[in-house]
Amino acid sequence: MDDNSPDAENRPFDADRPIFEALLTPYRSLGPRGFAVMMVLFGSVCFGAGLMFVAKGAWPVFGFLGLDVLILFVAFKLSYKAGKASEEVSVSRTDVSIRKISPEGRVREAHYPPAWTRFRIKRMDEVGIMKMDVASQGRSTEIGAFLNLDDRETFAKAFNEALGEAKRG
Repeated sequence: MDDNSPDAENRPFDADRPIFEALLTPYRSLGPRGFAVMMVLFGSVCFGAGLMFVAKGAWPVFGFLGLDVLILFVAFKLSYKAGKASEEVSVSRTDVSIRKISPEGRVREAHYPPAWTRFRIKRMDEVGIMKMDVASQGRSTEIGAFLNLDDRETFAKAFNEALGEAKRG
């Protein structure tokens, strides 16, 4: 519907309608199938190398190579669990809402009035954005800590524009 239409004057202004919404999730480059293939290949190489050491009489090495496979498996499982974290960020004319969901499902929410909210970015020249947070009234909330550098840049630009629009009201 065109905002210049006669009905546009009769529609109520919804200040709580989001100007910006984003669901931030950690990036995991290796999916479940890739993980299975990698573990089979790594396990096979370690098993083959272990058999060679057993044939030469160095049987304890076989156990250590098995331990390597176990450590790699546990490390990836912990990484996938951490990948279940997310952040829901929303900006309206009346509220900046940040909802953080931990991998275990615990939820923490922070709300800020847009007019008094600052979006702070810590940047290193050679690297890019290192840290982003929202601050107001003596408190702050970090956002997007798990994002890669390119995603931080994209998010920061979009969020900053939405916050500016909310402040202009």
